[in-house]
Amino acid sequence: MCYYTSEMSCPYFWPVRRSNGLAGAGHGNSAMLPLGDRWAGFCHAPGDSPREPDNCVPSQWCNLGYARGACSRFPGDDGPDAVRFTVSGDDGASIRICFVLERDHHPFAQGPMEYSRSAAEFLAPPPGELLGIQARAYVESYLRRKGE
Repeated sequence: MCYYTSEMSCPYFWPVRRSNGLAGAGHGNSAMLPLGDRWAGFCHAPGDSPREPDNCVPSQWCNLGYARGACSRFPGDDGPDAVRFTVSGDDGASIRICFVLERDHHPFAQGPMEYSRSAAEFLAPPPGELLGIQARAYVESYLRRKGE
């Protein structure tokens, strides 16, 4: 069974590095953030070249999701609005993660992933490059919090 964090990241966010700040978010506990930490990165919204969010696009939308109608770069398609991750199991050798993509606060797509500690990679490729990058950031944050 999977229990998800209460917040999500934008499905078009490409996290690059942990960040100390998240303008306007007001979140003290980064473990509750959807990727486990605050992240800086790039917007990979379709129809535009990847770029860092500027002052017109607060990074909170990237880290917290549900930017449809609030972010000018967010596509007007029928795709997902947000991504959630959670650890469903950790046996020391591998970390099992569940993900769900949401649209209008309802499940859009979901599934499991398994990360091998010894190989430092997912056992099967995640379904989509952006989802894989976000899942890797989530695992990195999880391992950091566990002191690994």
